[in-house]
Amino acid sequence: MARFASRESGGYHKSLKTLAPLKRNFGLLAALVLILAASLGASDTPEIFPLSQVQPGMKGVVYTVFTGDEIEKVDLVVLGVLHNALGPRQDVILVQLLGEKAEHSGVVAGMSGSPVYFDGKLAGALSLKLGVFTKEPIGGVTPIESMLEVERDSATPSATGKAFAQQVNTGVIRSFAHVDLPREFSSRVSASAGEFLIPIETPLISTGLFPETIAQFSKELSGWSMSMMAGGTAPASPEDAQIKAGDMVGVELIRGDLSLTPGCTVTSVDHGRVLACGHPIFSFGSVSMPMARAHVLTTLNSSMASTKIITTGGTIGTLTQDRSTAIMGQLGDGPPMIPVDVTLVTPVAEKKFHFEVIESPQLTPVLVALATFNGIVGSPAYGEGWTLHMEGDIDLKGHTPVHLENLFAPNDMPVPSGFYVATNVQSAFARIYSNPYETPHVDGIHLRVTAVAERRWAMIDNAWTEKSEVQPGETISVKVLLRPYRGAPFIEEIPITIPAQTARGTLELLVSDADTVNRTVDPLALGSEGPLPGLEQLIRLMNRERQNDRVYATLLQPTPTLYIEDKVMPNAPASEINVLDQRQSLGGARLLHQSLAGEWSAEMHQVITGERTLTITVK
Repeated sequence: MARFASRESGGYHKSLKTLAPLKRNFGLLAALVLILAASLGASDTPEIFPLSQVQPGMKGVVYTVFTGDEIEKVDLVVLGVLHNALGPRQDVILVQLLGEKAEHSGVVAGMSGSPVYFDGKLAGALSLKLGVFTKEPIGGVTPIESMLEVERDSATPSATGKAFAQQVNTGVIRSFAHVDLPREFSSRVSASAGEFLIPIETPLISTGLFPETIAQFSKELSGWSMSMMAGGTAPASPEDAQIKAGDMVGVELIRGDLSLTPGCTVTSVDHGRVLACGHPIFSFGSVSMPMARAHVLTTLNSSMASTKIITTGGTIGTLTQDRSTAIMGQLGDGPPMIPVDVTLVTPVAEKKFHFEVIESPQLTPVLVALATFNGIVGSPAYGEGWTLHMEGDIDLKGHTPVHLENLFAPNDMPVPSGFYVATNVQSAFARIYSNPYETPHVDGIHLRVTAVAERRWAMIDNAWTEKSEVQPGETISVKVLLRPYRGAPFIEEIPITIPAQTARGTLELLVSDADTVNRTVDPLALGSEGPLPGLEQLIRLMNRERQNDRVYATLLQPTPTLYIEDKVMPNAPASEINVLDQRQSLGGARLLHQSLAGEWSAEMHQVITGERTLTITVK
């Protein structure tokens, strides 16, 4: 028994000797796992190099892509720190890029956001360059501390409700101001006096965009501080979302038969949160825009401005912040976009285009206009000098659709009629998004444009009635002499009936186009409305606008009309007007010193312009 125990004991000790190397190997393996985990954690959350430790002469590196998806290292040296360069506590690290590529290309459009490291620690993002017409590799770096403030600022709740309209700017997009380069730095880098730093251009990659579209919308596009260029699209790939610092990322503004995507470089990726650019794209603050993977085909070197030629891949997430020091997004599913269908009908063909645009109060109006115009001029069957009939609807969630319909004929100005269609759609969107009542949500846009290969346009040359003295209830004929663009003048007759309740006296008969009637009789429909109960009432006003392919005969009587919100009260009694005078709180009320007694029209199938005023006496 004791022998058995001794044998067992010896076997036990022998087993311990056998396991000892395994234990050592396991410990080594565990240590390797911990080191690997630490390195992975460090790559997800890079160590920060504080701005306070940045000194002139310090050497560092910047990572960026020149071709394909290969991230390359470029050496740099710190020239100094420009304190409060972009505003209070908004500093910039001034650096000079080193090496053959930097000297050949300079600071390239699309480099915005390229991460800068000192001693292996993330210090910021390359974001600024010297002004145009220089390839001097001098740049400005946005400190990483300033970029990380974007995440903290995004935690502040944004205003909603009636404050929404005050946040909307449908005009010129704000651009970054330039930063003057101090004289002591200019002399050190051999830069000319008066040089300044500007944001590195953001390449605006387009596919399917015709030269005519660029020519007509160049002013709006240039206001975005972007470098417009043709690019391409790449098939979506599961690897698209596996981005890292130094890769390229794009923001999808339009996708489909036409795509429009600004792109810049990723600064860091931390647990699915992406920081990029080092400066704003639009300075919109909180946003919701699709974020896509971008790839560099090549870098085009130029004395004016070198730039990356980029293609865009699949959607990889949502851009959530567009702030002064960086843009920020989250990897995952992208936000929904607005579907846009444009159908162009010509005498020989029908062509359909489908796009999706982002829902943005500031950008959607011009993006829809651009996509609409591009769809019109993109048909080989379309020609300049054609008349266009546009009809369509803007579907709004929870509201009546906004109906659009009008006729557009070319004129003697060097502007294609398709541009007038596009700006008409843009104007409608601007009114919708500028409303002070609620945040609108567009479900879809459907437009149908029919082209006629002639200039259908006529001017009201004269008008008269068969008699100038009438009785209440009597029907008379109004004759309108119309002079077309080419061809013989012709007469159109419009029968009108004097209302039976019309009092004796003098009436005014306005024979005119649609714009004149809207301006004279119904100014609310043209956008000069006061406060309304809500968005639905605004839509009603928009939907009652008159069409410009008709001749209107409008009978007016010299009694006041009271407009309260979207309601029209003709022949307002003096008692109601007195109440209006005494109650200054009726902000939605307006007074017009004429009342509509009757309105008639005749469809002409051509754009009508001009007006004539006649006098009728009721006996």
